[in-house]
Amino acid sequence: MEQIFTYGRYLKDKFGCKVYKVGINISGFTCPNIDGTVAKGGCTFCENDSFSASTGETKELKGFHLNLDSKENPFLDKQLAQLESQFNAISKRQYEDYGAKKFIVYFQSFTNTYAPFPTLKALYDKALTFENVVGLSIGTRSDSITDETLEYLAKLSKDKEIWIEFGIQSVYDETLKRINRGHDSANVKEWILKSKKAGLNVCGHLIFGLPGEDKKMMIETAKEAYEWGIDSVKYHPLYVVKKTALANEYNRGEFTPIGEMDYLDVLIQSLILKPPHVNVQRITAGLDDVSLLAPEWCRDRNQQVRNINKALKMVGLKY
Repeated sequence: MEQIFTYGRYLKDKFGCKVYKVGINISGFTCPNIDGTVAKGGCTFCENDSFSASTGETKELKGFHLNLDSKENPFLDKQLAQLESQFNAISKRQYEDYGAKKFIVYFQSFTNTYAPFPTLKALYDKALTFENVVGLSIGTRSDSITDETLEYLAKLSKDKEIWIEFGIQSVYDETLKRINRGHDSANVKEWILKSKKAGLNVCGHLIFGLPGEDKKMMIETAKEAYEWGIDSVKYHPLYVVKKTALANEYNRGEFTPIGEMDYLDVLIQSLILKPPHVNVQRITAGLDDVSLLAPEWCRDRNQQVRNINKALKMVGLKY
């Protein structure tokens, strides 16, 4: 049975110990397809309020949002304090509960290059001063990063483990338009190639089950993402949560979520096609609370993984 190459194994092989990502949510960050720069409302599947609720947003920061053209940031000190507080709390728990020895600070929610460069530099530099931090992972969109930021990350990568995570989602422009993504596939490809040329590690997020896509299209998205040179991948099934545009489509009968058997089929084919050096950071996703509308099989992530391993066993793989 061949073990799938995971991100955890990659990090352990490189650093010789357990390395955990510490997910950080910084108040004041948003996305250009939420603030109206390229679109309004965000992606159709995104429940935007859930992000701000998870940041522990201070009263002063409520309603304050940065973008690439922001001239000043009066709340930078508060953001830096928020970064340190979250890191200390989460890394302590990971150390005590899971035996983590080193950490990668993961700028997770919203678009974490969508701010003026001085703000980004201050946050990235601060994160790298924390004890036992070996690098950064920065979640972003391909239409929200500048050459200046990319060059700085490339500079940091000479001494630290630097990852940039792009939401690819689909390589089909008609799909990206339908989900209100705000950019096309060519834009994602351009910035992945630029990031690789700069020497950065790139993780690509893929969503299976997007509106209007069949299994052939989903697998083609995975194939093209591999060809662009990504180093790591996160696979997600599309599920429907309340208070989203996708929920409205679902309630009107205009969208049918992907079935578990179809997701397993697409996932396994994508894993078989995956180049051996590309590690896997996520193999599925779900949500077990009242905000999940559908599909029900996305409610129990542990059961999902058990079912995935059963299906993988049939092709000689194990997650």
